Amino acid sequence: MRRTTPALALVLLALVLPVTAAPASVPDGGAREAAPRVHRIGGCQVFPADNPWNRRVDRRPVWRSSDAIVGRQLAGHDLHLDLGTTEEYYGIPVNVVPEDQPLLPLQFGVDGEDYGDESDRGPVFVPADAAIEGGSRAEPDPGEGDRHVLTVRSGTCDLVELYAAERVRDASGRVVAWRAAAAARWDLSSNALRPARWTSADAAGLPITPGLLSYDEAASGRITHALRFTMPSARNAYTWPARHCGPSGNTARDLPAYGLRFRLPRSFPANRYTGVARTIVKAMKKYGLVYADQGSAMYVTGTADPRWEDALDQFRARPLDGKALQVVKPWRRVVSC
Repeated sequence: MRRTTPALALVLLALVLPVTAAPASVPDGGAREAAPRVHRIGGCQVFPADNPWNRRVDRRPVWRSSDAIVGRQLAGHDLHLDLGTTEEYYGIPVNVVPEDQPLLPLQFGVDGEDYGDESDRGPVFVPADAAIEGGSRAEPDPGEGDRHVLTVRSGTCDLVELYAAERVRDASGRVVAWRAAAAARWDLSSNALRPARWTSADAAGLPITPGLLSYDEAASGRITHALRFTMPSARNAYTWPARHCGPSGNTARDLPAYGLRFRLPRSFPANRYTGVARTIVKAMKKYGLVYADQGSAMYVTGTADPRWEDALDQFRARPLDGKALQVVKPWRRVVSC
């Protein structure tokens, strides 16, 4: 991942909504569209309809820096759906737990990374057997990678996201706590943001869960939210709704600030694809992509599902080059750090 040095990575979140959280409502001057059908996880709406993740960008003007940013890191790189299939098990799983899920303590500090001072505290409603990014049924405890753990609690409709998560066991092997490098908690009914310049489970200080591709949602024919994606290098800056900066020293104007929104233009031919693949392309035209973390160019993240294979095959056969993307004008100014 990460926060102050360039790396291929992702991110995390935490456990108690910060008292100083800022509102994420639409900034002055932002045009309001009709409320979309907001997707749900565990019976919970994933943020209000006017949340930035759920807002369309197909009518936003193209930003003046679009060509430079796209040309530096996206042109020549094909869209890669970072999803699991029967061929390989990866992607980021989402755990759903009941309202009465028992809580476990949370500790900070993993492999020399510790963002506890920018994290929400425990205890957390993350179950002892929660699925970790990069794990599998055969090997549930991955030893490398970003190891995100995303957990939605039904009933209360809140979300906890951990980065570099690992289980803490006692002498008998029983899981007695979780340990992470960073953690963030989100109220799915609220537009509250992280405090300014705080990270989360994602480097940009954004939640991961609302930007994930879900097969069932894509198969319904409508994706009504922006998608999370990565690029190799971030500028030392951020823009709404992101809250955290890229690496210090990265000041070039053709590097993207965290939180920038990208999209495919209306003219892009979605009819080159069918089924789920076409739905994904339409979402990239209407809701776009949010730059959330440093990582491989054009990687769009989703949940693991063997049914993704047809969509993956279509994008292999008809690659979508990043040069087709546009950067839309930010709603608010870019904050340099």
